Amino acid sequence: MNKLQQTDLPQLSELESGLYPPPTDPSCYCRRSARGLFEWLELFVWVIGITLLIFSVFLRVAVVDGDSMQSTLHSGDTLLLCDFGYTPKKGDIIVFQVAGSDHSHPVVKRVIATEGDTVDIDFDGWAVSVNGEALEESYVTKADSAMERGNIAFPLTVPKGCVFVLGDNRNASWDSRYSAVGCVDTRAILGKVLIRFPAHRSK
Repeated sequence: MNKLQQTDLPQLSELESGLYPPPTDPSCYCRRSARGLFEWLELFVWVIGITLLIFSVFLRVAVVDGDSMQSTLHSGDTLLLCDFGYTPKKGDIIVFQVAGSDHSHPVVKRVIATEGDTVDIDFDGWAVSVNGEALEESYVTKADSAMERGNIAFPLTVPKGCVFVLGDNRNASWDSRYSAVGCVDTRAILGKVLIRFPAHRSK
């Protein structure tokens, strides 16, 4: 039978040290807490900085002012726009600056046609056609009277580098039917509407 030597048995001091670890200096906890707080603060600053960079370079914010896009958009709605690598497409809702006008604030409309397209409008029948095909426009707010004609002659071919735009609320919209707006130069486009944040409206 093997006999245990005294050296094989754990000493009492070893047992005590395993059960009761020596007390830690409280200042160590403070230093670790301060270091962790600093790292979180640094991460927060980075996140805020990157967010601001994205908004300043790629995104814009605009607020709807007026009823020309009802019932799709309402006055007071906040819009998030993006113009990074943007190429206008039919049906897009865009925000643009009207060139050479006294309009100090941007305008929001829907793209109906792009460069090279031919637009024609049946004002009495509220029908818009592009390249001979009538558009399905479920978003349009119609009136009992004829659609307002503006002062542009139709049919109209959209010039190169431009888009033809209309408001969804046709009889309350100042758009490409009027020479003061005309076909919009794509360089004047501030961005496509990505997200709409509805305005708070009291019941």
